[in-house]
Amino acid sequence: MADKKRKVNTKFDPVREAALQALVLIEQGQQTDEAISTVCEGKEFRQLDNRFIMQLVNGTVKMRRRIDYEVKFYLARPAKDLPILLQNIIRLGYFQLKFTDRIPDAAAVNESVNLAHHLLDKRRANLVNAVLRASIREPEKVVYSSAKDDPAKHLADFYSYPDFFVKYAIREFGLEDTEKLLIYYNQSPHVTYRVNYLLAKPEEVLEMLDAQKVTYSVGKFLPEFIHIESGGLPLEEELVRTGKVFVQDEAAGLATRLLNPRPGSTVVDLTAAPGGKATHIATKMRNKGRVTAIDKSHKRLELLVENCKRLGIKIIAPIISDMNMFEGGLFDRVLLDPPCTGWGTAGKHSDLRWSKTSEDTKTLINIQAKMIDHAAKLVKPGGVLVYSTCTIIRDENDQIVEEFIIRNQKFEIESASEFFSDEIVNSRGFVRTYPAVDKLDGAFCARLRRKPE
Repeated sequence: MADKKRKVNTKFDPVREAALQALVLIEQGQQTDEAISTVCEGKEFRQLDNRFIMQLVNGTVKMRRRIDYEVKFYLARPAKDLPILLQNIIRLGYFQLKFTDRIPDAAAVNESVNLAHHLLDKRRANLVNAVLRASIREPEKVVYSSAKDDPAKHLADFYSYPDFFVKYAIREFGLEDTEKLLIYYNQSPHVTYRVNYLLAKPEEVLEMLDAQKVTYSVGKFLPEFIHIESGGLPLEEELVRTGKVFVQDEAAGLATRLLNPRPGSTVVDLTAAPGGKATHIATKMRNKGRVTAIDKSHKRLELLVENCKRLGIKIIAPIISDMNMFEGGLFDRVLLDPPCTGWGTAGKHSDLRWSKTSEDTKTLINIQAKMIDHAAKLVKPGGVLVYSTCTIIRDENDQIVEEFIIRNQKFEIESASEFFSDEIVNSRGFVRTYPAVDKLDGAFCARLRRKPE
């Protein structure tokens, strides 16, 4: 009874508790956005609180490996042997101490101890206090492996990534560019707005942002994209909710530009929900023609329909179907954005680096090969197929397309140089963006034309 009374009277921060509960859900398999939505549901947090929760959760998840590596120097036993709640209280507190610059050390320690008192017991609260205070008092206790003797392990521990990804990146990009990539992904991501030409013009949106003194930059390759550099979702009510803009990374828009859909044409997006690319396509078509949007998730297609209503789009026809089972005739344009490892978006999806394994690529390339073969059957003679991913893993990109061309003599590669500068078009005519170089998500897309009969 006394213990219950003590826990009830313990002062604790409900915002940090929400972040903690989200960390536990993520470790149990939920995606970050889903976990944050779950713990915030029904709670009347301010917008500032919601942003703080996102900062704490995304940051702690990203830096999980480094935090666990450093914390072990202040523990008598491995962190993995601690109960999941205690382990994540320590992680959350340690992240605030070492990776934020606006939270005083005393606040980071005290709030973590309070959470342990409230959710666990005095003995474990004392452990949290001891670990965090020792990390402040004795930072020199943390020692990393030699960057010269084992560069992959050093980078993986220090920047907090799985070994297999760091090793792949070193083979693909070299040591120096790999480190730049890892650093870039650990930065706080910024939002990008895509102007919806059906309801607004870029100049109008820029004027509204200027009036609010919002810091931004215009898209590097697509002028309808605006990168918000000051953080948050500025003018959310006036711009996002009215459909004048859609939140989407510029890299995701490259496939639509490469597809080059024309007003009055027929297009199918084979993995369409929740509708980022499909709505971009419909906008490019000026709401004239037909965009068939395929997805096997009813829930995600409902999001697509909601997005269409908000954006004023009337030419998208959603169809619930596995794309490999879809046989809806021939189309002028076919877009295939298959499931991929997503390593081009690791800066925005903090749990990705811990939910993906090296085996995922092997599984996915078989799925991707099957999907592109089926997509090809839906292209009219003279029509165009665009294959697009949000990963930087070559096996899921170049290799899929090159092997497809060998199997399908009716198709040929059309260089993307007609649509983009050589800055992002390689010698084979494929579009490739690299986050640390282009300051966009990593993306790949290839334009394939079916030869006329």
